[in-house]
Amino acid sequence: MDLEPYRRELVVYCYRMVGSFHEAEDLVQETMLRAWKARERYDRERASVRTWLYRIATNVCLTALESGRRRPLPSGLGAPSEDPSAPLTPAPEIPWLQPFPGPDSGAGLRLAFVAAMQTLPAKQRAVLVLREVLQFSAAEVAAQLGTTVPAVNSALQRARAAVAGAREAEIAEPDDPAVRTAVDRYVRAFEAADVPALVRLLTADAVLEMPPVPLWYRGRADYGRFMERVFAMRGAGWAMTRLEANGQPALAAYAPSPGGGKRLHTLQVLTVTGGLVSHNVVFADPSVFAAFDLPAEIS
Repeated sequence: MDLEPYRRELVVYCYRMVGSFHEAEDLVQETMLRAWKARERYDRERASVRTWLYRIATNVCLTALESGRRRPLPSGLGAPSEDPSAPLTPAPEIPWLQPFPGPDSGAGLRLAFVAAMQTLPAKQRAVLVLREVLQFSAAEVAAQLGTTVPAVNSALQRARAAVAGAREAEIAEPDDPAVRTAVDRYVRAFEAADVPALVRLLTADAVLEMPPVPLWYRGRADYGRFMERVFAMRGAGWAMTRLEANGQPALAAYAPSPGGGKRLHTLQVLTVTGGLVSHNVVFADPSVFAAFDLPAEIS
Protein backbone atom coordinates (compact mmCIF):
# COMPACT_ATOMS: atom_id res chain seq x y z
CA MET A 1 0.00 0.00 0.00
CA ASP A 2 1.62 3.25 -1.19
CA LEU A 3 0.60 6.14 1.09
CA GLU A 4 3.18 8.72 -0.04
CA PRO A 5 1.07 10.23 -2.88
CA TYR A 6 -1.33 11.52 -0.21
CA ARG A 7 1.29 13.11 2.05
CA ARG A 8 1.26 16.65 0.61
CA GLU A 9 -2.53 17.06 0.65
CA LEU A 10 -2.66 15.67 4.18
CA VAL A 11 -0.06 18.23 5.30
CA VAL A 12 -2.26 20.98 3.83
CA TYR A 13 -5.30 19.54 5.62
CA CYS A 14 -3.54 19.29 8.98
CA TYR A 15 -2.17 22.81 8.53
CA ARG A 16 -5.69 24.14 8.06
CA MET A 17 -6.64 22.39 11.29
CA VAL A 18 -3.72 23.44 13.51
CA GLY A 19 -2.25 26.56 11.84
CA SER A 20 1.38 25.41 11.93
CA PHE A 21 3.35 23.96 9.01
CA HIS A 22 5.84 22.12 11.22
CA GLU A 23 3.13 20.70 13.48
CA ALA A 24 1.15 19.63 10.41
CA GLU A 25 4.16 17.70 9.12
CA ASP A 26 4.47 15.93 12.48
CA LEU A 27 0.75 15.09 12.52
CA VAL A 28 0.93 13.63 9.02
CA GLN A 29 3.91 11.52 10.04
CA GLU A 30 1.79 10.19 12.92
CA THR A 31 -1.08 9.59 10.48
CA MET A 32 1.15 7.59 8.14
CA LEU A 33 2.52 5.54 11.03
CA ARG A 34 -0.97 4.70 12.28
CA ALA A 35 -2.13 3.84 8.76
CA TRP A 36 0.83 1.55 8.16
CA LYS A 37 0.23 -0.29 11.43
CA ALA A 38 -3.47 -0.69 10.58
CA ARG A 39 -3.00 -1.59 6.92
CA GLU A 40 -4.08 -5.21 7.40
CA ARG A 41 -7.43 -4.00 8.79
CA TYR A 42 -8.14 -1.63 5.89
CA ASP A 43 -11.30 -2.63 3.99
CA ARG A 44 -11.45 -1.22 0.46
CA GLU A 45 -15.14 -2.11 0.28
CA ARG A 46 -15.92 0.43 3.01
CA ALA A 47 -13.79 3.40 1.96
CA SER A 48 -11.11 4.50 -0.49
CA VAL A 49 -7.53 4.77 0.76
CA ARG A 50 -7.84 8.56 0.61
CA THR A 51 -11.02 8.65 2.71
CA TRP A 52 -9.49 6.18 5.17
CA LEU A 53 -6.36 8.33 5.53
CA TYR A 54 -8.41 11.48 6.12
CA ARG A 55 -10.30 9.69 8.88
CA ILE A 56 -7.02 8.82 10.59
CA ALA A 57 -5.62 12.33 10.06
CA THR A 58 -8.78 13.90 11.46
CA ASN A 59 -8.52 11.83 14.63
CA VAL A 60 -4.84 12.72 14.98
CA CYS A 61 -5.64 16.44 14.61
CA LEU A 62 -8.56 16.31 17.03
CA THR A 63 -6.33 14.68 19.63
CA ALA A 64 -3.70 17.39 19.10
CA LEU A 65 -6.38 20.07 19.57
CA GLU A 66 -7.85 18.64 22.77
CA SER A 67 -6.07 21.29 24.85
CA GLY A 68 -8.24 23.97 23.22
CA ARG A 69 -5.15 25.88 22.12
CA ARG A 70 -5.55 28.08 19.06
CA ARG A 71 -3.06 29.93 16.90
CA PRO A 72 -4.08 33.58 16.43
CA LEU A 73 -2.67 36.53 14.56
CA PRO A 74 -2.23 39.78 16.51
CA SER A 75 -5.37 41.22 14.90
CA GLY A 76 -7.35 38.42 16.54
CA LEU A 77 -6.34 39.48 20.05
CA GLY A 78 -7.67 43.02 20.37
CA ALA A 79 -7.90 46.51 18.92
CA PRO A 80 -5.17 47.99 16.71
CA SER A 81 -2.44 50.07 18.29
CA GLU A 82 -2.45 53.81 17.72
CA ASP A 83 1.19 54.25 18.75
CA PRO A 84 3.68 53.44 15.96
CA SER A 85 6.51 53.94 18.46
CA ALA A 86 5.22 51.33 20.93
CA PRO A 87 7.84 48.83 22.18
CA LEU A 88 8.20 45.79 19.90
CA THR A 89 8.10 43.18 22.64
CA PRO A 90 7.63 39.62 21.36
CA ALA A 91 5.12 37.33 23.07
CA PRO A 92 6.72 33.89 22.53
CA GLU A 93 4.27 32.28 24.96
CA ILE A 94 1.51 32.69 22.36
CA PRO A 95 1.41 29.87 19.76
CA TRP A 96 1.15 32.15 16.73
CA LEU A 97 -0.42 31.20 13.43
CA GLN A 98 2.26 30.41 10.87
CA PRO A 99 2.26 30.70 7.07
CA PHE A 100 2.26 27.74 4.70
CA PRO A 101 5.13 27.64 2.16
CA GLY A 102 4.51 27.07 -1.51
CA PRO A 103 2.13 27.95 -4.30
CA ASP A 104 -0.90 26.01 -3.00
CA SER A 105 -3.94 28.19 -3.55
CA GLY A 106 -7.66 28.33 -2.95
CA ALA A 107 -9.97 29.87 -0.42
CA GLY A 108 -9.26 27.10 2.03
CA LEU A 109 -5.63 28.13 2.48
CA ARG A 110 -5.71 31.93 2.51
CA LEU A 111 -4.10 33.26 5.67
CA ALA A 112 -7.24 35.16 6.76
CA PHE A 113 -9.38 32.05 6.33
CA VAL A 114 -6.99 29.83 8.30
CA ALA A 115 -6.84 32.48 11.05
CA ALA A 116 -10.65 32.57 11.20
CA MET A 117 -10.74 28.77 11.39
CA GLN A 118 -8.58 28.83 14.50
CA THR A 119 -11.47 30.42 16.40
CA LEU A 120 -13.72 27.40 15.74
CA PRO A 121 -14.08 24.34 17.98
CA ALA A 122 -11.95 21.52 16.64
CA LYS A 123 -14.78 19.40 15.22
CA GLN A 124 -16.29 22.40 13.45
CA ARG A 125 -12.91 23.04 11.82
CA ALA A 126 -12.84 19.46 10.58
CA VAL A 127 -16.39 19.60 9.26
CA LEU A 128 -15.79 22.89 7.45
CA VAL A 129 -12.64 21.70 5.69
CA LEU A 130 -13.84 18.19 4.91
CA ARG A 131 -17.22 19.31 3.58
CA GLU A 132 -16.58 22.70 2.03
CA VAL A 133 -12.95 22.62 0.93
CA LEU A 134 -12.33 18.93 0.24
CA GLN A 135 -15.90 18.19 -0.89
CA PHE A 136 -16.47 15.01 1.12
CA SER A 137 -20.15 14.13 1.45
CA ALA A 138 -22.00 14.67 4.73
CA ALA A 139 -22.25 10.89 5.12
CA GLU A 140 -18.48 10.45 4.63
CA VAL A 141 -17.71 13.19 7.17
CA ALA A 142 -20.16 11.70 9.65
CA ALA A 143 -18.36 8.36 9.32
CA GLN A 144 -14.96 10.03 9.71
CA LEU A 145 -16.06 11.82 12.88
CA GLY A 146 -18.19 9.05 14.31
CA THR A 147 -21.32 11.19 14.34
CA THR A 148 -24.56 11.68 12.36
CA VAL A 149 -25.35 13.49 9.12
CA PRO A 150 -27.68 15.99 10.90
CA ALA A 151 -24.89 16.77 13.38
CA VAL A 152 -22.45 17.36 10.50
CA ASN A 153 -24.90 19.67 8.72
CA SER A 154 -25.53 21.63 11.92
CA ALA A 155 -21.79 22.00 12.60
CA LEU A 156 -21.22 23.14 9.02
CA GLN A 157 -23.85 25.88 9.32
CA ARG A 158 -22.31 27.21 12.52
CA ALA A 159 -18.79 27.08 11.08
CA ARG A 160 -19.85 28.89 7.88
CA ALA A 161 -21.43 31.68 9.89
CA ALA A 162 -18.34 32.06 12.10
CA VAL A 163 -15.86 32.42 9.23
CA ALA A 164 -18.08 34.37 6.82
CA GLY A 165 -16.11 37.59 7.33
CA ALA A 166 -12.89 35.94 6.18
CA ARG A 167 -14.48 35.28 2.78
CA GLU A 168 -15.82 38.71 2.12
CA ALA A 169 -13.83 39.14 -1.11
CA GLU A 170 -11.98 37.01 -3.59
CA ILE A 171 -8.20 37.47 -3.47
CA ALA A 172 -6.42 37.52 -6.83
CA GLU A 173 -3.79 34.88 -7.49
CA PRO A 174 -0.08 35.80 -7.14
CA ASP A 175 0.47 35.45 -10.90
CA ASP A 176 -2.36 37.85 -11.74
CA PRO A 177 -0.80 40.74 -13.72
CA ALA A 178 -2.31 43.40 -11.43
CA VAL A 179 -0.96 41.57 -8.38
CA ARG A 180 2.50 41.20 -9.89
CA THR A 181 2.57 44.90 -10.74
CA ALA A 182 1.50 45.90 -7.22
CA VAL A 183 4.10 43.62 -5.61
CA ASP A 184 6.84 44.89 -7.96
CA ARG A 185 6.03 48.48 -6.97
CA TYR A 186 5.95 47.54 -3.29
CA VAL A 187 9.37 45.87 -3.59
CA ARG A 188 10.91 48.91 -5.30
CA ALA A 189 9.52 51.28 -2.66
CA PHE A 190 10.59 49.03 0.23
CA GLU A 191 14.11 48.46 -1.08
CA ALA A 192 14.51 52.22 -1.47
CA ALA A 193 13.06 52.84 2.02
CA ASP A 194 10.60 55.20 0.30
CA VAL A 195 7.73 55.53 2.78
CA PRO A 196 5.55 57.93 0.71
CA ALA A 197 5.74 55.52 -2.23
CA LEU A 198 4.84 52.58 0.06
CA VAL A 199 1.85 54.43 1.48
CA ARG A 200 0.53 55.16 -2.01
CA LEU A 201 0.41 51.40 -2.61
CA LEU A 202 -1.86 50.72 0.40
CA THR A 203 -5.63 50.62 0.72
CA ALA A 204 -7.07 53.22 3.10
CA ASP A 205 -7.60 50.66 5.87
CA ALA A 206 -4.53 48.50 5.23
CA VAL A 207 -3.53 46.24 8.12
CA LEU A 208 0.05 45.57 9.27
CA GLU A 209 0.77 42.91 11.90
CA MET A 210 3.99 41.30 13.06
CA PRO A 211 3.83 38.04 15.02
CA PRO A 212 5.41 37.28 17.49
CA VAL A 213 4.91 40.97 18.43
CA PRO A 214 1.26 41.26 19.53
CA LEU A 215 0.87 44.80 18.14
CA TRP A 216 -0.93 45.56 14.90
CA TYR A 217 -1.87 48.68 12.97
CA ARG A 218 -4.72 49.74 10.69
CA GLY A 219 -4.69 52.51 8.08
CA ARG A 220 -2.17 54.14 5.77
CA ALA A 221 -1.06 56.75 8.28
CA ASP A 222 -0.01 54.37 11.07
CA TYR A 223 1.42 51.88 8.57
CA GLY A 224 3.57 54.68 7.13
CA ARG A 225 4.69 55.99 10.51
CA PHE A 226 5.71 52.49 11.58
CA MET A 227 7.73 52.00 8.39
CA GLU A 228 9.49 55.33 8.99
CA ARG A 229 10.54 53.92 12.33
CA VAL A 230 11.81 50.67 10.76
CA PHE A 231 13.86 52.44 8.11
CA ALA A 232 15.25 54.89 10.67
CA MET A 233 16.51 51.95 12.72
CA ARG A 234 17.73 49.75 9.85
CA GLY A 235 18.66 52.25 7.15
CA ALA A 236 18.21 52.00 3.39
CA GLY A 237 19.61 49.43 0.99
CA TRP A 238 17.17 46.57 1.63
CA ALA A 239 16.70 43.60 -0.70
CA MET A 240 13.61 41.45 -1.19
CA THR A 241 13.09 38.06 -2.77
CA ARG A 242 9.69 36.91 -4.05
CA LEU A 243 7.96 33.81 -2.70
CA GLU A 244 4.47 32.45 -2.25
CA ALA A 245 2.70 31.54 0.98
CA ASN A 246 -0.88 30.35 1.48
CA GLY A 247 -1.51 30.96 -2.21
CA GLN A 248 -0.60 34.64 -1.73
CA PRO A 249 2.42 36.72 -2.76
CA ALA A 250 5.15 36.77 -0.13
CA LEU A 251 8.46 38.58 0.24
CA ALA A 252 11.60 37.76 2.18
CA ALA A 253 13.04 41.08 3.37
CA TYR A 254 16.80 41.38 3.91
CA ALA A 255 18.06 44.35 5.91
CA PRO A 256 21.47 45.98 5.33
CA SER A 257 24.09 44.53 7.65
CA PRO A 258 26.74 46.77 9.27
CA GLY A 259 29.45 44.36 8.17
CA GLY A 260 28.29 44.30 4.56
CA GLY A 261 25.77 42.15 2.79
CA LYS A 262 22.18 41.80 3.91
CA ARG A 263 20.65 39.75 6.71
CA LEU A 264 17.24 38.08 6.75
CA HIS A 265 14.82 40.30 8.64
CA THR A 266 11.23 39.18 8.00
CA LEU A 267 8.91 37.15 5.80
CA GLN A 268 5.97 39.25 4.63
CA VAL A 269 2.72 37.71 3.34
CA LEU A 270 0.72 40.21 1.30
CA THR A 271 -2.96 40.43 0.46
CA VAL A 272 -3.49 42.46 -2.72
CA THR A 273 -7.00 43.68 -3.53
CA GLY A 274 -7.84 46.07 -6.35
CA GLY A 275 -4.17 46.53 -7.19
CA LEU A 276 -3.29 47.74 -3.67
CA VAL A 277 -1.89 46.05 -0.57
CA SER A 278 -4.69 45.62 1.95
CA HIS A 279 -2.94 43.39 4.49
CA ASN A 280 0.65 42.53 5.35
CA VAL A 281 1.46 39.85 7.91
CA VAL A 282 5.13 40.15 8.81
CA PHE A 283 6.73 37.06 10.36
CA ALA A 284 10.00 37.21 12.27
CA ASP A 285 10.03 33.68 13.69
CA PRO A 286 13.16 31.63 12.81
CA SER A 287 11.01 28.48 12.53
CA VAL A 288 9.00 30.21 9.80
CA PHE A 289 12.24 31.09 7.98
CA ALA A 290 13.27 27.43 8.21
CA ALA A 291 9.97 26.24 6.74
CA PHE A 292 10.60 28.44 3.69
CA ASP A 293 14.28 27.39 3.51
CA LEU A 294 15.41 31.01 3.49
CA PRO A 295 19.15 31.82 3.61
CA ALA A 296 20.16 33.84 6.65
CA GLU A 297 22.28 36.21 4.58
CA ILE A 298 22.60 37.30 0.97
CA SER A 299 25.34 39.30 -0.71
